[in-house]
This record gives sequence, structure tokens and C-alpha cells, in this order.
Amino acid sequence: MSQNVPIIIGPDAVRHLVAFCQELPPQPITLVSDTNTYRALGERIEAALKQAGLPVISIVLEGEEVIADEKYLIQTMVQAPPVDQVFVAVGSGTVTDITRYVSFRTRNPFISAPTAASVDGFVSTGAPLVVGGLKDTVKAQGPIGVFADLPTLMAAPPELRAAGFGDVIGKTTALADWRLGYLLWGEPHDAEIERRVRHAMASCFESTDDIANGSDQGLRHLMDALIETGLCMLAVGDSRPASGAEHHCSHYWEMQLLKENKPAILHGAKVGYASMLVAQVYDRVRALTQDDVRQLVENAPFVGHDGELEDIRRAYGSEAEAVRKIQEPFLALTEAEYRQLQGRIVENWPAIREIAETVLPASAVAELLEQVGAPTDWRTLGLEEHMIEPALLYGHYLRNRFTVIKLCRFLGIDTRPAP
Repeated sequence: MSQNVPIIIGPDAVRHLVAFCQELPPQPITLVSDTNTYRALGERIEAALKQAGLPVISIVLEGEEVIADEKYLIQTMVQAPPVDQVFVAVGSGTVTDITRYVSFRTRNPFISAPTAASVDGFVSTGAPLVVGGLKDTVKAQGPIGVFADLPTLMAAPPELRAAGFGDVIGKTTALADWRLGYLLWGEPHDAEIERRVRHAMASCFESTDDIANGSDQGLRHLMDALIETGLCMLAVGDSRPASGAEHHCSHYWEMQLLKENKPAILHGAKVGYASMLVAQVYDRVRALTQDDVRQLVENAPFVGHDGELEDIRRAYGSEAEAVRKIQEPFLALTEAEYRQLQGRIVENWPAIREIAETVLPASAVAELLEQVGAPTDWRTLGLEEHMIEPALLYGHYLRNRFTVIKLCRFLGIDTRPAP
């Protein structure tokens, strides 16, 4: 996907979408929505396209809870005609991910028509899917255009924009994790992309009151931040600029909720709450001196392949083998390599503390979340207490990334949340 795709956020977005479709080669337009997003915007887009004389097919995904899993992927693929077409995703995270993957696999383009400023993945090329109970991001494609109807964004339930704000606030820990991965694990990093994400995040925080009030200006700033971070992920080719330990916790919770047949929770709401917990871990890291870390390393045991594998099996059960493959680069570390990495941590501790200083204190994260009405407690979020601690202990296994949680494991630091 080119970063030069048209991105329209405004009251006339539907008109621009129709005009854009009229310029495309003649072919059917397949709208994908769920029952809520069809009422919110899909019906209006369908009518506008038909009025313009364009052929339209509408797929409305039904069910109490639509998930980007095998069921809805197959349902969308079966209902779409077996011809060249243009898909239009009318919705936020889930509908967009389903559409981006189905359009990719059928070799057709898709257009994004967001109905809520709730996620940062509108322009992403990856699709977070749940397959076989495991949450993973798979290769797909970005949209050829984004047309966000501002009145629809403003009319969306307040918890959706609070979730979008939570997804943005997650960048405070994600960016620090990205720099840790570069410093200690040799992961790729781009300083200009980090600057862009920080600017988007800061602009969003400056508009916190407007976002909380649901004003047009607030929704514009929020949507701008979400799309900009999406474009930054697109520029580097992966999610590192916007996704770290806080997202790994969110993915872990999503998998547990599915296992326990509990209702899903908005992605951004989980990310925002997890960002507060991960910020608490960064608070602890900031408080450590180099001498403290040297002492921790001397006392930290080498868990090794078998010990790590036991944790993975305990945490993930039937999905453990898939998770093991993700973690193989870490599991393969010999004790000598493990100790060498611990030595690099001690040697680079001044730089690590500088990275930790870039993270908002956990108290500041909580204040911002409360300001927009986002959950700051597992009860109001909708989780069970027994899910919280394991997310910080085992969520990191879901990605081959070096995060602050990995850092704490090498130092033997407790990552459990404060009571």
C-alpha cells in the first residue's frame, strides 16, 4: 500500500468515497459491515453508491459478537461474489481486519470507511486474527483510500473514542519497548518514525478535553493520531512503532476471554489499561541504579529452554506449540548467551534509564485515561482478577520482541501490578 492514499476526515466523506469509486474501473462494490455499523453508516453508503449508478453488494455480519476469526472470515469470503470487486469495510477494528484479509486473499482492493475512532489499524497491512484460539497478526494489505465521516465518528458511543485514546496512549510504552529492542536485541529502529509517533501522541494528549467531550475538533485530532501511527507502522513494515508489552497483554486477555466464552472487550480499552500496568513496570526500572542492576544480575537465575517452555505450556495449553515457535529465538539462548545479554543490560543501564524516562508515569497514564472515561481498573474493564497477573508474566511470549517485560525477566524483577 502506498502512503499517498486519499484520507478524508470530514462531514462530506461519503460524497468523496462515492466520487473515488466512480473513478475506479467498473466492477462490483462489496460493502462489509456488522449490524451496528450498517445502521450507523453502511446503509447510507449503500444508498449513495446505488444512487450514483454503481453496482453494490452488501454483506452484513450478524451475531452478538463479531470476531475476526475463522467463522466470520469464511462467511465473508463465501458471501462475496467470485469476481473482481472492490471491498468497502464499514466499521472499525474487527470489520476492517476481516475485510482487509478477505480482500487480500481474493486479490481485490479495499476501502476503509471507519465508523468510530477506536483503533490505529485502519491503514495497516497486517490483520490481527484469531485462528485456532491463537491471536496473531498475519500479512494482508492496506486500503486504497480512507473516508471517515465525521458526524458518524462523533455519534459513536463514548467508550469507542475512549478506546481509541487508549490505543494512542499505548504508544508511551510501545515506543520505549521499541528502543529497548534496538539497544539490546538488535531489532530495527527508525528515529524519524519514532518522532512522528511521539508528535501524534502529544497532539492527541493536548486535545484530551475535546476528545472527552466528543467535539468535532477532538475527534479529528484523535483520528489524525490513529491514522498517523498506522502510517508509521506501514512505513517500517511492522507494528513496533505502536505495539509493545501493552499490546501483548491485550492479546493475552483476548485469548483468555475466548477460552472462557466471555464477551470481548474493546481492543483500545484493554491496551489503555495495560499501558498503565506496563508504565508501573517502567516506574520500577527508572528507580534502579546501575549498582542495583548489577546486584540483580548476580542473583537472577538462568531459567533456560525447559523452564521457559514449561511457562509457555502452563499459560497457553493447546496453543503452546504455536507460541513456542514464536519464542524460539529467545528459547535458543545458551546460558553463556543469556549471561552476555545480562552483561549488556548492566553496561547500558544509563541508556536504559533514559529510555524509561520517556514513558509517562503510571499515575499520569491513569489520569489521562480517567479524563476520557477509559477504564483504569480490571473490574470496570470487564476482566477477571485472575487474568491480570498472568498477562504481565506470559503475554510477552506472543511476540518475538524485546520489551520491558523481557528486560525484567533477565533481571529477575517482579512485574506483577501494584495492589
